[in-house]
Amino acid sequence: MNRLAGRSTSAAPAVEGDDLVTTLDGPAVRLGLRSGITIALASVAGLVMFAWPLFTRVSPEPMQHGTDAPFIFMAVLPVLVAIVLAQIADGGMDSKALAMLGVLSAINAALRPLGAGTAGIETVFFLLILAGRVFGPGFGFVLGCTSLFSSALLTAGVGPWLPFQMLCSAWIGLGAGLLPRRVRGKREIAMLVAYGIVVAYLFGALMNLWFWPFIAGAEVPYYEGGISYIPGAPLLENLHRFGIFTLLTSTGGWDTGRAITNTIAILTLGPAVLTVLRRAARQASYDPIRATD
Repeated sequence: MNRLAGRSTSAAPAVEGDDLVTTLDGPAVRLGLRSGITIALASVAGLVMFAWPLFTRVSPEPMQHGTDAPFIFMAVLPVLVAIVLAQIADGGMDSKALAMLGVLSAINAALRPLGAGTAGIETVFFLLILAGRVFGPGFGFVLGCTSLFSSALLTAGVGPWLPFQMLCSAWIGLGAGLLPRRVRGKREIAMLVAYGIVVAYLFGALMNLWFWPFIAGAEVPYYEGGISYIPGAPLLENLHRFGIFTLLTSTGGWDTGRAITNTIAILTLGPAVLTVLRRAARQASYDPIRATD
C-alpha cells in the first residue's frame, strides 16, 4: 500500500501504479499566488533583458554582454531566491521538495557534460521537462535555473551567457509544468516529445537574440540579403533580419540537434523517468493538504 493511501481516509483507495498527480489532478508541488506573481514578474524582466535592443539603438561591441552580464547575473540570483521563498511561504515547497530540487539539479549537472552542446546534443533538457511535468511549473522554473547554474560550474561554462541560459531553461521547466495534466500514457509521451522539439528551437532563437544585436558583420556569403542588426531600425525589419539569421545559422544545425536529442531521450527514458519521479512524489507526499482530502 502506498503512502498516500496510508494517510488518506476519505479519498478513493489508491491502486498500485497510481501516482499522486493522477489521484489529485495537479502538480506534486503547488504553485501559489505569490509564487505565480513572482515568476510572472521575473519572466517579464527576462523578456526585457532579451529584447530591449529591438526597441532602442545599440552599437556592436566586441565584448557583447561582457560588461552588463555580471549585473544581470547578480539580479537573477535574488529573483531565484525570492521565488523559492515565495514557494515555501505558499506551502508549495517544503524540505522534501527542496531536497528533490537539489538531487535533480545535481543529476542534470552531471548529465550535461555528456553532450556539452556539441552539435546541439544537450542532455540537460529532457530531465528538466520530465521533472517540470511531474512537480509543476514553479518547481520546473527553479530547477531550470539551478540546473544550468550547477552544470555551468562543472563544465566551466560560466560566462555572460549564463543568466540568459538560466532564464531560458527556467521557462522550459515552467512550460512543462503548465502542460495539460489529464494527458497520460503514450499521448503524454507524444505531447512531451512535441514540447521538447518546440522548446529546442525556441531556446536556440532566444540564445541567438542574446548576442545578435551586438555582433558586427553577421552577413553570410551564401545569402544576399542582410541579416545584421540595424540600430534604430523599425521593429519588424529587425525581427525579419533576426529570423533569417536564426534560420541560416542555428535552426538546421544546433537547434535541430537539440530537438533530436530531446526526442530520443524522452522516447527512450521518458516513461521510466516519469514513473520514478511520480513514485518519489507519491512517497514524499509533497502536498499533504490535498493528499488527505
